[in-house]
Amino acid sequence: MKDAAPQTVYLRDYKPFGWRIEDVSLAFKLAPEATRVTSRIRFAPNPDAPAQDFFLHGEDVTLLRASIDGAEVTPEITPQGLRCAVPAGAFTWEAEVEIAPASNTALEGLYMSGGMYCTQCEAEGFRKITYYPDRPDVMATFTVRIESDMPVLLSNGNPAGSGDGWAEWHDPWPKPAYLFALVAGDLRNHPDRFTTRSGRDVELNIWVRPGDEGKCAWGMEALKKSMTWDEDVYGREYDLDLFNIVAVDDFNMGAMENKGLNIFNSAAVLASPETATDANFERIESIIAHEYFHNWTGNRITCRDWFQLCLKEGLTVFRDQQFTSDLRSAAVKRIEDVAQLRARQFPEDQGPLSHPVRPESFQEINNFYTATVYEKGAEVIGMLKRLVGDEAYAKALDLYFDRHDGDAATIEDWLQVFEDATGRDLSQFKRWYSQAGTPRLSVDEDWQDGTYTLTFTQVTKPTPGQPDKAPQVIPIAVGLLSPNGDEVVPTRILEMTEGRQSFTFEGLSARPVPSILRGFSAPVVLDREVPAEERAFLLAHDTDPFNRWESSRSLAREALLAMIRDGAAPDMAWIDALGRVLRDDTLDPAFRALMLGLPSQSELAQVLHEKGATPDPDVIYVATEAMADALAQRFEPMLDALAAQARVDAPYAPDAEQSGRRALGGAVLALRSRLDGGAAAKAQFEAADNMTLHLTALTCLIRAGAADLALGVFHDQWQDDRLVMDKWFGLQVAAAGPAEAADVAERLTRHPAFDWKNPNRFRAVLGALAMNHAGFHRKDGAGYRLLADWLIKLDPLNPQTTARMCSAFQTWRRYDSDRQALMKAELERIAARDGLSRDTAEMIGRILS
Repeated sequence: MKDAAPQTVYLRDYKPFGWRIEDVSLAFKLAPEATRVTSRIRFAPNPDAPAQDFFLHGEDVTLLRASIDGAEVTPEITPQGLRCAVPAGAFTWEAEVEIAPASNTALEGLYMSGGMYCTQCEAEGFRKITYYPDRPDVMATFTVRIESDMPVLLSNGNPAGSGDGWAEWHDPWPKPAYLFALVAGDLRNHPDRFTTRSGRDVELNIWVRPGDEGKCAWGMEALKKSMTWDEDVYGREYDLDLFNIVAVDDFNMGAMENKGLNIFNSAAVLASPETATDANFERIESIIAHEYFHNWTGNRITCRDWFQLCLKEGLTVFRDQQFTSDLRSAAVKRIEDVAQLRARQFPEDQGPLSHPVRPESFQEINNFYTATVYEKGAEVIGMLKRLVGDEAYAKALDLYFDRHDGDAATIEDWLQVFEDATGRDLSQFKRWYSQAGTPRLSVDEDWQDGTYTLTFTQVTKPTPGQPDKAPQVIPIAVGLLSPNGDEVVPTRILEMTEGRQSFTFEGLSARPVPSILRGFSAPVVLDREVPAEERAFLLAHDTDPFNRWESSRSLAREALLAMIRDGAAPDMAWIDALGRVLRDDTLDPAFRALMLGLPSQSELAQVLHEKGATPDPDVIYVATEAMADALAQRFEPMLDALAAQARVDAPYAPDAEQSGRRALGGAVLALRSRLDGGAAAKAQFEAADNMTLHLTALTCLIRAGAADLALGVFHDQWQDDRLVMDKWFGLQVAAAGPAEAADVAERLTRHPAFDWKNPNRFRAVLGALAMNHAGFHRKDGAGYRLLADWLIKLDPLNPQTTARMCSAFQTWRRYDSDRQALMKAELERIAARDGLSRDTAEMIGRILS
């Protein structure tokens, strides 16, 4: 049988829980198949809540006994929890339940990973541990006792005692249940200490499996940098005596910000030069910062309900973006963030999965951990900061922390703080939280007697459930350049509030060239027909790094579209203009590496779809390959010089300077491999002394069709390192040609090391297939069938990972009728499966709707 039809939860139906919790005591007696959990909770009536039944959430738990004030009770048990009659005043609830962590393959609640006990409770995993009001607005202090023969026993907060086979922990800060954490296992710690600005000494640990101790130093350094940055920039100091991080192999997400005990996917914390790439190091630095920053923006101030998820996630993503920008290249970071937004969130906004930054309803909250909530949510924070200015933003954040410390807050609380701190009316700005879709800006220009006028029109297309859109507040950063390339008007923020609005610039001696949407000042699509000559001018002269990159990207996109639609030759004028930028050795090597990147095949498909054409993935692939070949041939005379500028002679360091050089070197090697059949890549593979050079060379060899020997060598060298082997699996699928990608993925699913129950390994193969545009959309539907087969197999065990990977099908309506029919058939095949999880059923239903 299928699961019961999922119930829709609506923001408008929120009501507070009827009781407050004064304190929680939990006792765990750990056993793989029969863990006993005893809860002792002191409840008191909530005078701010309406009358309601006493209901505690609980799923997949067996109640052994329950009592109120010491008297045994027999609650009414349902699949979602229990109901019970309770006294009118305060009372103590006690319950003992049994759970089976070793059988918990969903990786929610308390489960086992390689013999280690660990938890994941966000969003609604705590109800799989014991009966509890599992909602973020119910906050309490926790005392936890763990009994086990495991040598390391960890929970939230500060240690409160330990002995042979037991440990106790106390968290003095009230928290919701989703922040609860427990870890027990045979672990080794990488220790350090941090002194806060007020002089408090904090013990730091990264806990790992035996053998991984040598991969913790970078994570620890990132943690200390994060703690210092949060004190310096936001004035936030850490508030416990201890901060623990634990690396877990089986984890659905990247990491989790549990108070004082952050649990991390191993891939998001373990790194060494031999096993991790520069991109891995930067990602680890960013994720550790993100989870640490949650201590204040998510833990000390949490969200009232899950509709407010963007309140903690959008703000914390924005903070970790600021952190990386300060530590590395701000320009490169901004370009990378926008490229990611366009690749992940724009398709979400433009398809059946579109939803507001703060949704109005959901069936399964796990399905709303999306790019819209995270990345677009961060863009909304960035726009607010641009509108009010740096000083007012800092003032508002201080007020937010002072006013709401210890609260479960809402978007209304957040915006009210800014209104009180600045005197602004933000009622229209709030539409960014309630209105789905990506606004599109069109521009008209007028030049008369020294006055230049820009007239903008904003339109947001209908999205599911929202046919009509109101104008939004859009900060448009604009600069003006003179015909000789000088900047005559520095960056100015134009605040657009109407559907159509004009802005004038006076006192100009000549018609300027506009640089619009500098720094990508708002998450919009700019529809402006710009002559190639003007884009080339901006590529050469714009002082804004983002718009300089954007000009090159637009020229590349138009050239590729001409090749796809009309069979045109590569645009040599653009390639020559790009060459002049690449020769400028005063530019950041990382920036030059980004300039060499072409628009993704998926992006080109989306643009063709928007222009009324039906994208053909095979034609798109051929055009991008031809353009890359043209770049290689045109730039061949300068490749040696660029490689010399990219060379790193110092010992390996994953810092911005070295990483940028290696990024440029990798881009040069990719071009050279198109000319020499992979000879230079083979030499680099054999000589590489770090994973960045190793993997870059292997990628080039695969694409050159010369990787068979290297893949075997790589496998034999790294077969015992699970994270490096994830790279080996994923790279083969990602770099495969369109005819082979599905076959390569299918072959790898039969490899003895393909542990499909591990989310990292599953994503390495099937996720890489979904990202290989032409390979996934192979005309015979092999890619669709393979992914659907594995999603059907995974869903009964791990609904979260399954549901998230269903999004590979979200753009199915943009392609030709044959591909649409093939994808629809696979979606319907998944939907028809007996016992389909709520997570996957909702995703498939939304995609098909």
